[in-house]
Amino acid sequence: MTDSIAPILARIADLAPAFAERAAADDANGTFPRRNFEDLHAAGALALTIPAARGGAGGGLAAALSAVNAVARADPSTALVLAMHYTNTYAATHRQDWPAHLVARVLAANAARVSLLNTAQVEPDIGSPSHGALPETIARKRDGQWHITGHKIYSTGIPMMQWMLVLAVTDEAEPRLGNFLVPMDAPGVEIRPSWNAAGMRATRSDDLIMTDVAVPLEDVIGLAPASLGIRRDPREIAWYFTLISAVYDGVAQAARDWLVQFTTSRIPASLGQPLASLPRIQDAIGQVEVLLGVNRRLMRGLAEDYDAGRDFGADAGIVKHTVIENAQQAVLLAVEVGGNPGFSRDNPLERHLRNVLGGKVHAPQNNLIRANLGRAAALASA
Repeated sequence: MTDSIAPILARIADLAPAFAERAAADDANGTFPRRNFEDLHAAGALALTIPAARGGAGGGLAAALSAVNAVARADPSTALVLAMHYTNTYAATHRQDWPAHLVARVLAANAARVSLLNTAQVEPDIGSPSHGALPETIARKRDGQWHITGHKIYSTGIPMMQWMLVLAVTDEAEPRLGNFLVPMDAPGVEIRPSWNAAGMRATRSDDLIMTDVAVPLEDVIGLAPASLGIRRDPREIAWYFTLISAVYDGVAQAARDWLVQFTTSRIPASLGQPLASLPRIQDAIGQVEVLLGVNRRLMRGLAEDYDAGRDFGADAGIVKHTVIENAQQAVLLAVEVGGNPGFSRDNPLERHLRNVLGGKVHAPQNNLIRANLGRAAALASA
């Protein structure tokens, strides 16, 4: 880690206990963790991965992985929003299709205050665009501006977003597809509270309703013929897959911490010594350690390959698939060992279980990752 990155990661570690202390109330009430992001901004964490030449710390994927994983161990809802922010600020500073004036605008706001950035792509009828359907959100050119109308769901972190990158199709004779930078305080923007999920409740992934929202013609990224479909940058996908994995691995680490504390402090009267002295309990904890050890190596390996510029092929999807599956298995093991205390709403392990299951919903789902890998293998051997 460079001299500018290590102190930020140290400050994140210092903030984590306070994040963990607030997590239970935010989960119970479904409230967005605003104070956490104010603390992260003050610590310089929101600029961790912005290039040094643009005023940031210059951290790569390995630094982002460390930050997200540490935050997730304390509060995964905060970590998921942070992961989205890092992925999208990476895109802003590295993708060629981002106009210079938008990059400057986003980075200036990020330096001045909490100014989070995320995408709005999923819709009620088409679901995720990863399945191939074009969005029903329409951008109409009128009076020298784009006017956007549409309905997005699962807009993670929207209570504190300054902008959303809204995926929309133009109404031109030959439609184009692109991401429009929509200010959340623009006339015609409505944030509709709708998030009532079992886990990751504090992300406030509410609905975004846009009715004739005016956006300057030049405030669009990657506008291209809609017939080409949505195009993903493989290196940007590596950020998304790695950091999403880090969120749910962090939940599993928190469950592991609970399991170790519980089994080393719990002394049943019939046993006369801690539960952790039993071979079957040691075996279960060992299984958790194996799962988390594999996760650690997979995520770190992908991040280091990325930062070194090495080719990683389809490994990003494999890492997402494996790490989230391992994290869920680790938490289920902790619940199995913990018994009734681990399934009580009065116990943090119950929250970890609900949160880790949220990893199943992030597109692309595991069946699609496996199908793509299988198809590629079959074509390679044909």
